[in-house]
Amino acid sequence: MSSPIYSLFFNEFSTAWGTFRLAAGSAGVVAVGLAAADGNTFFNFLKRRYPGFLFLERATAELEQGRAEIEEYLAGVRREFGVPFQIRVTPFQLKVLEAVSTIPYGSTATYGDIARRVGLPDGARAVGAACAANPIPLIVPCHRVVGASGLGGFRDGVALKRKLLQHEGVRLK
Repeated sequence: MSSPIYSLFFNEFSTAWGTFRLAAGSAGVVAVGLAAADGNTFFNFLKRRYPGFLFLERATAELEQGRAEIEEYLAGVRREFGVPFQIRVTPFQLKVLEAVSTIPYGSTATYGDIARRVGLPDGARAVGAACAANPIPLIVPCHRVVGASGLGGFRDGVALKRKLLQHEGVRLK
């Protein structure tokens, strides 16, 4: 008996910041590829996260909404995202990403702050790893999580993290 084939839909679009990529399933956006990542990196991520899925280039309501909201964010019009999403993460990663989602536009929190919020006071590194595993950056704003004495890391590069924070009006040292 063969296993069922599940589909993920994807789309890419150009902005002044570069090319962005989105993937969505039947219940919402599952992945966002920021301008710093190339297409191969994005699709390799999807293949690891969703083995056995069929990837189809097709517009869906979720992809169109995600694109519109990202473009509005980059234009300085949008501060929060409302696009539905459905992500595959561990329970700990979900707890971290939920805490990260509460960081307001134009603000930051440290990895240690988030660790304390999720009940793991010495877990700054674990929070960093959970942020690096975030499949929907911007929608869940992990770029707003910084180190205690600097920017910290960012899966899509520290230069993009700095640019996103400056875009939001965060004053950096």
